[in-house]
Amino acid sequence: MLYLCICICEIVFAILSYFYLKTYQLDGYKVKVFLKDVFNFSLSFGTKNKLKFTKRLIRLIVLLFILSTALFSLNMIFVYNAFVRTLNGFVIMLVCPLIIALCHYLLLPIENLICLYYVKKAKRKLAKLDVIKIGITGSYGKTSTKNILCHILEKEYKVCPSPKNYNTKMGVVKTILEKLDDHDILIAEMGARQKGDIKEICDIVKPDHAILTTIGAQHLETFKNMATIENTKYELIDNLSKDGYAIFNGDSKFTRKLFDCSKHENKFLTNVENSFAYSENIEVDSNGCKFILVIDGKRLSMQTRLLGKCNIDNIVSACALAYLLGISLDDIKSAVRTIEPVKNRLELIKNNFCTVLDDSYNSNIVGFRQALDVLSKFKGMKIVITPGIVELGASQSQINFEIGTLIADSADYLIIMNDVNKNYILSGAISHNMKRDHIFFASSRKMQKEILQRIMVKDCVILFENDLPDNYK
Repeated sequence: MLYLCICICEIVFAILSYFYLKTYQLDGYKVKVFLKDVFNFSLSFGTKNKLKFTKRLIRLIVLLFILSTALFSLNMIFVYNAFVRTLNGFVIMLVCPLIIALCHYLLLPIENLICLYYVKKAKRKLAKLDVIKIGITGSYGKTSTKNILCHILEKEYKVCPSPKNYNTKMGVVKTILEKLDDHDILIAEMGARQKGDIKEICDIVKPDHAILTTIGAQHLETFKNMATIENTKYELIDNLSKDGYAIFNGDSKFTRKLFDCSKHENKFLTNVENSFAYSENIEVDSNGCKFILVIDGKRLSMQTRLLGKCNIDNIVSACALAYLLGISLDDIKSAVRTIEPVKNRLELIKNNFCTVLDDSYNSNIVGFRQALDVLSKFKGMKIVITPGIVELGASQSQINFEIGTLIADSADYLIIMNDVNKNYILSGAISHNMKRDHIFFASSRKMQKEILQRIMVKDCVILFENDLPDNYK
């Protein structure tokens, strides 16, 4: 009977801990962020993100099982009062997040040693290879720029890009160990949530060349201010090879500021008139964009299936580095024409009834404006579906209010998918005269679909802007 009670407690504890563990994983195994989400009850109850049983997580689950079994066993063996025993069982389940946090800290020395082992292994492998190493960082546009640059460079080189958005230190290490082989070029996307993150990756990669994309108010909850974001992103340039090329996207005022302050010898500004590379005469239609690329004083008529000024800026920066690395203008032009839109990143999807602009991968205020600008180029009734933007710290209310005003100026209907931001977005939309009965709230994708079916008409255009992990409601 005793063993049965312990087993029942463990089963209930395991079910409960699943959602906590998923939140812990989504928070990047950062225990302080995890505990904050628990305190705010921002848990991963949804089905969008599934728990990934990585080796690190399996180690934590084993320790969690050992500790929880010990607690339940001690409670059953040494507590004789049935009421107190039951109460203790509830308390153990209630403090599940604290037990996960304890497991995190108990395993931290082991995880650090494992991390150090793989980092050294990746460094040794890189040291043996004759490969050009390119680092890409910024607040927005890293993955898109990486994909574009890879596509262009493949005209002349065998390229190994970090897959998807593997932009953490261990993501780059995994790329080096598992993907890099007899390649000519390694492109490492470098992400950061706090100061020093980019330097850690650079210490491994030792980049030869770099692209600094748009810098903006991303992850302000961890960075706290724009100065820290700027300094963190500039860690890539600080750790760049002395003779390496450094490309700065001058369309971003923060990136332009870093360019002006930079003392790096081979620095190149893009996306500003009369800079090393920039675009002119951009035309947008349902098939993509046409524009003039001016690079090193030479002019090329370009065409791409990608939509939006942000994508054009990313193309220009990628073209600038590809040109400096020896790719011909003809090859650059033909490569840009064949770039495939990345899934969920302002992806154009057509059917016989409506047009969908799928920009649901993630979002920021710059990208949001660009997506709405693209939306405005289409004819027909326009619908925006969005949860707004999160992780903006003290700017959360202001920026989501602004988003509401922009949507009201660009669309006919709005479906808001996030309780956290709904009042800010609603207030902004109403302040710019969007009709209240044209604004809807949907707490699930099923409800969203039902609302869409009621308001959709033939030839309408629907913009899906941003999506959120399960720990946002």
